[in-house]
Amino acid sequence: MNKFHGTGVALVTPFNADGSVDFDGLKNLINYLIEGKVEYLVSLGTTGEASTLNKDEKKKIWEFTAEINNGRLPLVAGIGGNDTRAIAQNIKDFEVSGYSAILSASPYYNKPTQEGIYQHYKALSESSSLPILLYNVPGRTGSNVSAHTTCRLATDLNNIIGIKEASGNFDQFNQIMRDKPADFMLISGDDPVAMPMISLGAVGVISVIGNALPKQLSDMIRLCLAGDFAKALPLHLSLIEFTRLMFVEGNPAGAKAALKHFGVCDDNLRLPLVKVSQGIREAIIAESKKITG
Repeated sequence: MNKFHGTGVALVTPFNADGSVDFDGLKNLINYLIEGKVEYLVSLGTTGEASTLNKDEKKKIWEFTAEINNGRLPLVAGIGGNDTRAIAQNIKDFEVSGYSAILSASPYYNKPTQEGIYQHYKALSESSSLPILLYNVPGRTGSNVSAHTTCRLATDLNNIIGIKEASGNFDQFNQIMRDKPADFMLISGDDPVAMPMISLGAVGVISVIGNALPKQLSDMIRLCLAGDFAKALPLHLSLIEFTRLMFVEGNPAGAKAALKHFGVCDDNLRLPLVKVSQGIREAIIAESKKITG
């Protein structure tokens, strides 16, 4: 499980102007992140606009990502939704070659009880030949995976190996760290709180801003994991405004604007998401120049 310690990046999905998947841009992005020394890649998480991709597009993206990565970094596939039977079948059908784990967000919209969330993940666990990372993101799903449910899943199901925690609730993080099995991984799902979460015992971050600034972010995370918070702090502080700009008009619009500035890929999105406004674009470019020189 050490392969998931450090910086994982939730890949954006580059699009052409006509809305089709830009595979050249995706190749550029994968190579850019590997050169930036991140530890692993997450394909088709929320940042990848997976909800606007059809089944065939997802399959092609997963296959292409594995091909371009060519075993250089561990890969995680984002497979989630709010129909447990359908997601379990998707996981069963997933071509696992080149991938090391599944990241699955808790069901959105339905607002299940904690028992419903437990049974949902139990069904996914029983359907998967790969380890599973839970993903708790109440701001998107409309419900929270409690610390008790997280630790119950971690204790009962051997192939549930960690959680991407994006609740922003430090009381919840504390409870998870106190009650989880020793080898269960707490991973930050929010860039701004990765540093303090690591101080509690988290093993890293699955990042959005890492798309644009892989070296800067992964350098900071590695210092934190080494316990050198004094050296990590200036790097953390230097990323605060950039991180704010990434989300002020929605994810992944901010990340794509930065990636366009760096010449990695274009900034097209699929509706209902739209590009950032000109003012935010200019602010992102200015902050990018300040950080990268």
